[in-house]
Amino acid sequence: MQNFLTGYQVSDATWLYLSLVLILAVYFKFSRFWSLRNLDLLLLLLISPGVLMLRSGEQWHDRGTWWLMGVSALGVLRALVDGLFVRRPRLEQNMNAAGMSFLTAATVVFLTTKLLTDPVQSETVRALSGAGVGASEAAIATDLLTPGTEATSGPTTALVKHAVDSISGAVLQQSPSAERQRGDVEIFTIRGLAILSHLAVIIGLTLVGRQVFGDPDLGFAMSSLYILMPCTAYDLGSVIQVLPAALVVWAIYCYRSPFVAGVLLGLASGILFFPAFLLPVWWSFYGRRGGARFALAVGLTALLVVGMLWFVSRGGNELVESTLGYVRWTSLQIWEDSRPQSFWGYLGPSWRLPLLVAFLMMVVATTIWPRPKSLAHLIPQSAAVVLGAQLWYPQEGGVNVLWYLPLLLMVAFRPTMTNHQAPEITPLSGWFGGQLSRTSNPAESVRI
Repeated sequence: MQNFLTGYQVSDATWLYLSLVLILAVYFKFSRFWSLRNLDLLLLLLISPGVLMLRSGEQWHDRGTWWLMGVSALGVLRALVDGLFVRRPRLEQNMNAAGMSFLTAATVVFLTTKLLTDPVQSETVRALSGAGVGASEAAIATDLLTPGTEATSGPTTALVKHAVDSISGAVLQQSPSAERQRGDVEIFTIRGLAILSHLAVIIGLTLVGRQVFGDPDLGFAMSSLYILMPCTAYDLGSVIQVLPAALVVWAIYCYRSPFVAGVLLGLASGILFFPAFLLPVWWSFYGRRGGARFALAVGLTALLVVGMLWFVSRGGNELVESTLGYVRWTSLQIWEDSRPQSFWGYLGPSWRLPLLVAFLMMVVATTIWPRPKSLAHLIPQSAAVVLGAQLWYPQEGGVNVLWYLPLLLMVAFRPTMTNHQAPEITPLSGWFGGQLSRTSNPAESVRI
């Protein structure tokens, strides 16, 4: 960072303190202390201290893990009871939209500079680079920062990896020292993907606020808070975590089109396995005809991704490993011992079984109730499913905060929505064009 700004140096702890003060100054409603917005804001702010504990060494790792598990459990409870809060008065932020836009742009510039200069997480390099972790000094082994964390990526990630290799090969085609420089070029490409992934989340949240919620100020508020959250700055280079979350955000923006939403969620499920738990809830949201087209889109996307991976893969083993290996089968083996440094390594594997059963019951319940669903049900239920999945599915337990952060922001800021139902699907020909046209329709009526 000092290469761009002379004398600029901010530690993780300092960024936590400064950003918390700034977030409270912009978003906290001091005139309505016990408002729902303030309670949601405090819940969001509780995430970052746990992530900081994980990054502070092994002596703080246990506390950070327990902290994040507790915050995740509170997040599940908050998402499940979201429907009980009928009155949602419109609360202005303590800064106007122009100020928040400038604050967001300035923070994006600072964090982009940080991403371009700081080391990249080793698990991200392993997932997206063909050059090895030690190929460049820009890669850092983050196992000491977040012990036990590994990126188990899927077929979509394998395609991204091949794209990174192709870009690096094209850049270094004329270079005499291509092999020696390949690692540096791949690291730079990964940084570019991380920047684009975060920008996709920011733009998606802004458009959801403007087009879906019907309030541009809410879009600026969500995107600004996302980029100001310290946990976002701590994991800037985690492409494998941010990219599926960005696709889920854009699926919500395109909820009027079952086919487009199915494609986006299919791609997200191909990167990491957790978005697959959202598919039953979204299928029930669209009903019989819309759900069939949503399922068709997911299936076609899966076939297309696997077909492209077969075309570019170097053998059948790579295809099978990328297609099935990204599912953490060890997480499904409840009675097997977990890693000693993971959350479930402390408690023992038997404690995961009740949590798994409760999670499956929650998925079934959110799938069948309520019927019909509206977007006011879909957003909090999706947040509850993702929060619940990362409680038991990863062996680390609760540490993947970027999985659910955009969804939790939408739960906290969404207004009262009265006419955000799934689109009516007619069995006439030409439905695909009609579905795509609905994506650009203006926002439905929002009662505030």
